Amino acid sequence: MESIITSHAKEIGKLERTGAHSHIRGLGLDDKLEGRSNSQGMVGQIKARRAAGVIVKVIKQGKISGRAIMMAGAPGTGKTAIAMAMSQELGEVPFTSIAASEVFSLEMSKTESLTQAFRRSIGVRIKEETEIIEGEVVEIQIDRSVTGVGPKSGKLTLKTTDMETIYDLGQKMINSLTKEKVMAGDVIQIDKACGRITRLGRSFTRARDFDATGPDVKFVQCPEGELQTRKEVVHTVSLHEIDVINSRQQGFLALFSGDTGEIKSEVRDQINQKISDWCEEGKAEIVPGVLFIDEIHMLDMECFSFLNRALEDSMAPVVIMASNRGVSRIRGTNYQSPHGVPIDFLDRLLIISTQPYSQDEIKQIIKIRCDEEEVEMTDDALEVLTKVASETSLRYAIHLISTGHLVAQKRQASKVDVVDIKRVYSLFLDEARSVQYMKDYQDEFLYNEIAPSSGSDMVVDQPAV
Repeated sequence: MESIITSHAKEIGKLERTGAHSHIRGLGLDDKLEGRSNSQGMVGQIKARRAAGVIVKVIKQGKISGRAIMMAGAPGTGKTAIAMAMSQELGEVPFTSIAASEVFSLEMSKTESLTQAFRRSIGVRIKEETEIIEGEVVEIQIDRSVTGVGPKSGKLTLKTTDMETIYDLGQKMINSLTKEKVMAGDVIQIDKACGRITRLGRSFTRARDFDATGPDVKFVQCPEGELQTRKEVVHTVSLHEIDVINSRQQGFLALFSGDTGEIKSEVRDQINQKISDWCEEGKAEIVPGVLFIDEIHMLDMECFSFLNRALEDSMAPVVIMASNRGVSRIRGTNYQSPHGVPIDFLDRLLIISTQPYSQDEIKQIIKIRCDEEEVEMTDDALEVLTKVASETSLRYAIHLISTGHLVAQKRQASKVDVVDIKRVYSLFLDEARSVQYMKDYQDEFLYNEIAPSSGSDMVVDQPAV
């Protein structure tokens, strides 16, 4: 008996992963910077979003740099979400995001790490004029030797609506044309400086050459005017990329490996001078970007002193910080300060505060996350999960969406129900239940250094004095 094996071919598209803030598309503001209650993935925090919208408008103008903004609020109130929404709104403006603890974990000094982060957030638009040849291919003639060995030569006939010219081809150009699969009827663009060939599409005059064409075929008009024209090309790079390329031989390779090392201040001074000269000549333009530093209270006094000075530089980006601390100890000292940040540095900041979400807003956020994770949930399960989020934390409730979906799949249900939420709630502890469990069984844990006291309450996360 013959068995027929059928295989299904599946097209592999781009890899899509659902992140913590992948549902955010923007700040959800209208033209008058009025916040919508639920828009572009953002829910609630109307005042904070309006303030962020004003900052985005200032940044887009590109005239102000060296400003510092802090977003302060309790954990889970959307500080990082607002920062990600700002990056979506800014578009092409350079946006760099780091965690404050990264400064201490890199194999370089703290000030060098912050300097590199600053210069990654400053873009340079470099303008240059290049000569290009653009036209429709009439004919390609390639002459090969009889033996098949030796250099090739040929002729390329290009035309526009006004003129037609024949160009001699060398080995390199023939290889480029073969690689791009250029044929008669294609509209191409040749960069004279580097010889790069770009296939723009197929000419409309050749639209009837074939009975059927694929979806990838693009039809364009035959170019007008002269074949050879001058075109202004704009390249946008960051100051850090220019630093790395000029700091050593074959420095561009370090951009891919990430091993940039410490860069001498003399190199940066020379680059700053050169960029300034280009700006005066109209060849370049500075684009102040945004540096987002999460958990800013993790920096120490040396870093804050450096930031104080760095923000006064004329080429400094706009720095946005986030902190979830109240009055806490400044790292490396015994002094306490609001948000764990020195008072003199706080004086430089515009502070945006975030408020806890209401139960209605929590419900909307969970709905958005269900859509983002492609999970269907019953109304009763949504109500239960909203109650869990208000009693524990929003982050914990969001984690239960995907785990509840897996449990629902196991019992072959199409929607997540209350029984699935209860199941995963019993399997995974939230922070309060975990602490209670540790209190009850602390004597059974290894390396338990907490001395038994007369009081039943255990002090958690108490700073040293």
